[in-house]
Amino acid sequence: MSRQAQAAVMFLLGGALLHAGTTDLYLRYVKSGLQPLLLAASVVLIAAALATVWYERKRAKAHGGHPEPRVAWLLVLPVLALILIAPPALGSYSAVRTGTALQPPYGLDPLPASDPVRLSVVDYASRAAYGHTLRGRTVRVTGFLALDAHGTPYLVRMALNCCAADAQPVKVGLTGQLPPVLRPDAWMEVTGVYAPRVTRDPVNNGLIPYLRVTSARPVPAPADPYDETWNK
Repeated sequence: MSRQAQAAVMFLLGGALLHAGTTDLYLRYVKSGLQPLLLAASVVLIAAALATVWYERKRAKAHGGHPEPRVAWLLVLPVLALILIAPPALGSYSAVRTGTALQPPYGLDPLPASDPVRLSVVDYASRAAYGHTLRGRTVRVTGFLALDAHGTPYLVRMALNCCAADAQPVKVGLTGQLPPVLRPDAWMEVTGVYAPRVTRDPVNNGLIPYLRVTSARPVPAPADPYDETWNK
């Protein structure tokens, strides 16, 4: 592969990272806090590509050049795919096949005085499984639906430390007034109250607390489909 072909691949890769980093696309791959590093990497790659092209043209004028094999340009296809095809976020398929990542919290902040209290899936699950702060309170939680092999519905968010490769589900079992049709991967905002029921995840024996639903409505998928609250 010639230096010019290498430069083209670097330029396209840098452009893909720049495109992802300036839109919500990067949130499908890494957590939001890595956006500055992603943008910096894109600038470095684009600058290196331009410098390589300038150097190679200067060298070719001085010494003459040789045409590169055209098949080398096929290497740009995966980069173009990164730009043109946005992968879906991890969803119910991964959630039911991966054990819950819920862990005992280091501490729980006091809840606001007014109801309903808006909580993340991770926050609700932590309080329901390990705390005693939800009794008598109405909560509102948003996540996507997952159904296990027995049809048990869960409200899920995929929690991550760094990137989508290490994402793991945190699951909340749902009971109460559920919609008649439950579609896996559909995003839903549920309002309900604490249910004093906890089961064990059959995948890793982790705790899965429950929420008794009083109302539910479909919502669009959020721009950031992953939950980072447990590592902030």
